[in-house]
Amino acid sequence: MKRALLTLCIVAVSFPALAINRYNVQTMTCSAVQSAVKQDGAAILRYRSARNPSLPLYDRYVRNANFCDINETAQISFVPSKDNPNCRVRRCESVNYNDFGD
Repeated sequence: MKRALLTLCIVAVSFPALAINRYNVQTMTCSAVQSAVKQDGAAILRYRSARNPSLPLYDRYVRNANFCDINETAQISFVPSKDNPNCRVRRCESVNYNDFGD
């Protein structure tokens, strides 16, 4: 029993953490934001609401659809970076199969 528990602990520690990086995009240039998402594959991008600056907004943005769930696709979205109020990134969105004429 002790041997199995020790083996389980060693295996659990040897796997890398699946943490996702978080970025405050309003302190980054648009190209830096796009590079970060491209390098990480997926990242949480944070920024302040344009209508209510005291309200922080955030979402998960991805390099491409490979980082989305099976029922999602990567759609173009925009975030406000330091140098561009409409910095182009991709966000996973659910696919509505009714849109395909079923």
